[in-house]
Amino acid sequence: MKHLFSLLVIGLLFSMTSCLEIIDDLSLNGDGSGMFKYTVNMSSSKVKINSYLALDSLDGKKVPSISEITNHIDELIDELCTQEGISNVTFDSDYNNFVFKLKLDFASIDELEEAIKAIVRKRSKGRVDQELDHEWLTYSESSLNRSIPRMNFERTNNLKADEIADLKKGMYTSITRFESEVASFDNESAIVAKNKKAVMVRANPYSLIRQTNLLDNTIYLEESAENE
Repeated sequence: MKHLFSLLVIGLLFSMTSCLEIIDDLSLNGDGSGMFKYTVNMSSSKVKINSYLALDSLDGKKVPSISEITNHIDELIDELCTQEGISNVTFDSDYNNFVFKLKLDFASIDELEEAIKAIVRKRSKGRVDQELDHEWLTYSESSLNRSIPRMNFERTNNLKADEIADLKKGMYTSITRFESEVASFDNESAIVAKNKKAVMVRANPYSLIRQTNLLDNTIYLEESAENE
């Protein structure tokens, strides 16, 4: 769900910082409902961010103020609260350390996907419609498929050496939790938890924007005794 970068604060702050930590945490119940948590931590770049926020413009573009960023995020969260199948939305922000945490419940995987897509489409004004056409979350009783839309990261083609180095220091962690045990998964880089009920995949942001399928995974679940 890397396109949540734009849903939260990355769209506003990515041009200011490269070193970041992101945790994408999806808990799935057997009926397809669940909880989604998304954490963006830019505390290691807070000095750089504050120096940029003190400027009027950067690379010819206006630098948003904290109040403008807050208003933008509030609008996004309000829109998310109105989406069908989405409930108990909370958003915690720490502008001293630049740490942001989104948490919500969803009635089904399909409704979670459609809610996020609806907001991204509206905010992007048609620029990413084609990339969002395919299904990137598919769930059955025995498997879950997670993939990432092949978004266009034109800005990353002109990154400076120090920006690339910062991106490589960061980490994107994708965690998927289940009620039943995991039987197997397709992503060779994935790690299963000791209780066999969670799978984790990690990649640094620079590698991820260059090769967006690094976090793609199909996870197969053990069949319950009732289905045997």
